[in-house]
Amino acid sequence: MSSNNSGLSAAGEIDESLYSRQLYVLGKEAMLKMQTSNVLILGLKGLGVEIAKNVVLAGVKSMTVFDPEPVQLADLSTQFFLTEKDIGQKRGDVTRAKLAELNAYVPVNVLDSLDDVTQLSQFQVVVATDTVSLEDKVKINEFCHSSGIRFISSETRGLFGNTFVDLGDEFTVLDPTGEEPRTGMVSDIEPDGTVTMLDDNRHGLEDGNFVRFSEVEGLDKLNDGTLFKVEVLGPFAFRIGSVKEYGEYKKGGIFTEVKVPRKISFKSLKQQLSNPEFVFSDFAKFDRAAQLHLGFQALHQFAVRHNGELPRTMNDEDANELIKLVTDLSVQQPEVLGEGVDVNEDLIKELSYQARGDIPGVVAFFGGLVAQEVLKACSGKFTPLKQFMYFDSLESLPDPKNFPRNEKTTQPVNSRYDNQIAVFGLDFQKKIANSKVFLVGSGAIGCEMLKNWALLGLGSGSDGYIVVTDNDSIEKSNLNRQFLFRPKDVGKNKSEVAAEAVCAMNPDLKGKINAKIDKVGPETEEIFNDSFWESLDFVTNALDNVDARTYVDRRCVFYRKPLLESGTLGTKGNTQVIIPRLTESYSSSRDPPEKSIPLCTLRYFTDSAENVNMYLTQPNFVEQTLKQSGDQLLFNFPKDAKTSNGEPFWSGAKRAPTPLEFDIYNNDHFHFVVAGASLRAYNYGIKSDDSNSKPNVDEYKSVIDHMIIPEFTPNLVSSLPDPSTLAGFKLEPVDFEKDDDTNHHIEFITACSNCRAQNYFIETADRQKTKFIAGRIIPAIATTTSLVTGLVNLELYKLIDNKTDIEQYKNGFVNLALPFFGFSEPIASPKGEYNNKKYDKIWDRFDIKGDIKLSDLIEHF
Repeated sequence: MSSNNSGLSAAGEIDESLYSRQLYVLGKEAMLKMQTSNVLILGLKGLGVEIAKNVVLAGVKSMTVFDPEPVQLADLSTQFFLTEKDIGQKRGDVTRAKLAELNAYVPVNVLDSLDDVTQLSQFQVVVATDTVSLEDKVKINEFCHSSGIRFISSETRGLFGNTFVDLGDEFTVLDPTGEEPRTGMVSDIEPDGTVTMLDDNRHGLEDGNFVRFSEVEGLDKLNDGTLFKVEVLGPFAFRIGSVKEYGEYKKGGIFTEVKVPRKISFKSLKQQLSNPEFVFSDFAKFDRAAQLHLGFQALHQFAVRHNGELPRTMNDEDANELIKLVTDLSVQQPEVLGEGVDVNEDLIKELSYQARGDIPGVVAFFGGLVAQEVLKACSGKFTPLKQFMYFDSLESLPDPKNFPRNEKTTQPVNSRYDNQIAVFGLDFQKKIANSKVFLVGSGAIGCEMLKNWALLGLGSGSDGYIVVTDNDSIEKSNLNRQFLFRPKDVGKNKSEVAAEAVCAMNPDLKGKINAKIDKVGPETEEIFNDSFWESLDFVTNALDNVDARTYVDRRCVFYRKPLLESGTLGTKGNTQVIIPRLTESYSSSRDPPEKSIPLCTLRYFTDSAENVNMYLTQPNFVEQTLKQSGDQLLFNFPKDAKTSNGEPFWSGAKRAPTPLEFDIYNNDHFHFVVAGASLRAYNYGIKSDDSNSKPNVDEYKSVIDHMIIPEFTPNLVSSLPDPSTLAGFKLEPVDFEKDDDTNHHIEFITACSNCRAQNYFIETADRQKTKFIAGRIIPAIATTTSLVTGLVNLELYKLIDNKTDIEQYKNGFVNLALPFFGFSEPIASPKGEYNNKKYDKIWDRFDIKGDIKLSDLIEHF
């Protein structure tokens, strides 16, 4: 384990090769704040280890864990770092080494005792999970609240769970959303401060945002950097307050949003228990939060009365006792349910029935959610959850007609799945084990999916199996969120390493996972053939591009197989369930097209080399090129150019560029020359300077000072050499590669685009942001991946149960930055009617078997 803290070099830089995708989610400032935070996790059952895993991957100063209790067989239901040989040992001691493997930059320690609460003073964030009693949580929270320590609590019981966040009396949020600051061009500013956008462009602002202005003519005082609070008037206009005293607006202007820190005050757990503030996880279950708030308190009371034991599974006597405790609490805390609201006995009874359950999907959901709250507490990045949130997935329960749940069917059988059997019953667990599934992709979502499946025992039965395929190999940047991989695995095939890792988690999967390295597409249909697809029960996508998703979706429609779909983008995530003859398919509704980027800079050293090669080999290349090419901008349109109507050509959104005077000591100018020369040398097959050595400014200056740069002329055709004089000559095009820091590609694009920005007086971008845009990098973080995968696995139970009621299924959208949770039932597949016969427009078709004659086809119809 490295002694270095959290990915920081001696100069305080972050290890971009490890954290690159996460940097684009959190930003450098937030990550540096995280790397000054010591985090304590109390309890290392499934929920505790899921939180700890995500926080360690993200990179904090240190992680300390506390759980002196001995490992039990039932812990293996969700605690993926425990094995049967660990039974009897302390959970904290066993888990520490496995957590430390995840990130060499984060030291992981074990707290031996919690007798003295003042020990907590060494931590910035404390997380109490489901091994800590409510009484102890209140005590710990009182100390943390008064000491300025951030406190988070969470617990899961079967298909139920909750979390509580207290970040103190005064917590500063530096950036509530994490979105890029909005900017736009102005067409008019009225005296009352009404700002109108140019060309019907939407401003995208919200009430209470702050903006500053630049390049406003006539109201020059607006350009001094003063911040103005926004009142939104509509999508194309907003008001900033009267500007009468500033003068009269003439033209121009650009607004830029400014993120202003704001303070939030939290109450203690003791205060919130009797008067809670809720964040709702599902507005269709709006009334359940208050009921479960009392229900979880009653579970703790029940445990106190029964020597730490929770209600017995499917036991009506214990359920009735819990209902009585909740009823009493509703009288003691009347503000919780509100006047005239009765206890929902059916809901509380189900909570009692499942209290001993431990479900991987629910644990993954809360593990991702709570870990993100920890990162917020450390960094001030994004809006914290305020303050209680409850969640359930009762729709995941199987149909009692097919899988009856009672004390007999849910009793433990001395297996690692006992805590799942407690919720679903033994027969349903057997059906999970005998499922035949196909996982496409084993990257971030794929790793989390396989981990969950190993805990479920999915495909581990005599008739079950898992096929996973991924044609990609492991890179260092994967290690930050694809947690089945370790540094020793870099360069190996993702699917093979992932399969081996989950077989170690659950030996029941040995011989049950077929790891392939084939890309799923038209070119591999002889591998993934008819018999392959027809043998499957369902398919799960863990892909990162639309084309591959669409292809798998078409296959699932053709073979009428259910598909579980999901994706993440930074703190945002979505899930979609596709059921034959019930829901629309993935391809039925497409995402809006991605924002494109100008490719001219990326392809400059490719196109120019290819153009030379075509000039030398194609007789009419010059004539064809002249027809297509444009002329130099300012040569054709000087700054004083007029349109045919006599209006200034450079007006509105068109801005005249200003040529730059070359300055070797300007960083962008210098690196434009260094990188440009290196890439041009590559074109000519010339070996450039050592790419790892720092370029010498004086050396470049001495060469440039003796160069004569000819005046620009718009047509260089006359100076081109005759192709016959260069017979056999060929330039080598450069193919853009974003992840090789020695090839000068990002260096050139950064310098070139910044010089162009200076031409137009636009704000420049640093190397990291340039790499993000030019490389089309998808921002990613382990917390969102964990939560989204949890939601997918809660839908998986419904597939295994063959549910046909579309209202039982849920598509989800989350944004952990806000935090926001939205669920809806899937869109039904469209139906049609022909000759009084109803059919499904997506899933139904005429199947003709065999090689038949036309007369047979006519006879068939």
